[in-house]
Amino acid sequence: MSTAPNTGSSQGVSGSNVNKTSTSISPNIVVTVAGSNSVVGAIQSLQITESRNIKMIDEVGTDGHVNSVPNQSTTIKGSCSRVRYDRLRIAEAFSRGFVHVASQVYPFDIVILDKQKRNVGSQISTVIKSVWINSIEYTYNVSDWVIMDNMQWEAETIFSVLNNGSGSPVAVGGERGVQHMGAGPNGIVNITSGNGIVNIEQMVDSGQNGYRGSLTASGLIDIGSGGVPLF
Repeated sequence: MSTAPNTGSSQGVSGSNVNKTSTSISPNIVVTVAGSNSVVGAIQSLQITESRNIKMIDEVGTDGHVNSVPNQSTTIKGSCSRVRYDRLRIAEAFSRGFVHVASQVYPFDIVILDKQKRNVGSQISTVIKSVWINSIEYTYNVSDWVIMDNMQWEAETIFSVLNNGSGSPVAVGGERGVQHMGAGPNGIVNITSGNGIVNIEQMVDSGQNGYRGSLTASGLIDIGSGGVPLF
């Protein structure tokens, strides 16, 4: 049996009884900085948070929300914890020429490579764009001599692509080929007969055409008529 009977979750290689590990694990993650060939080593944890506010629309005479919409841009922020290793403090490890927060004069890009798939074209690169360090913390501790650097940061945007050289969106249905609402790779809308319809969600998700948010696209009010975000 290669899939779970009720959910379709993969338990083995499709169509065979060959065992398989389908769980993402952190040893497959490689962290680098754009423009640098050096891997950032000794990272203990890398945490990323993407958030935005949603405005609920109410009206006099109606009990309950009648609509909803994001009302602010998405905030990208996170933290990194690293052992002070190879005589590198945390900013130096990220290819910066300084060790203190006040010294940063321009942002940098963090690239996270997920090597879970053996096929390089199916591996995922996530780019955290224009990162600013807003705090660095460390403690000299008598009970544990190993020094840990903790860095907090904020960034302008984040996007992910498959490493197949074409900047393809990552959301292609995974191992099970799960379809998504919309056009594009593994979407339920036939893009070849869709009169130029494309999926703005996947364009933003893969950083295409400079988009940093999907609400920039035209035709948003028409989504309900076709179920597809239009561009």
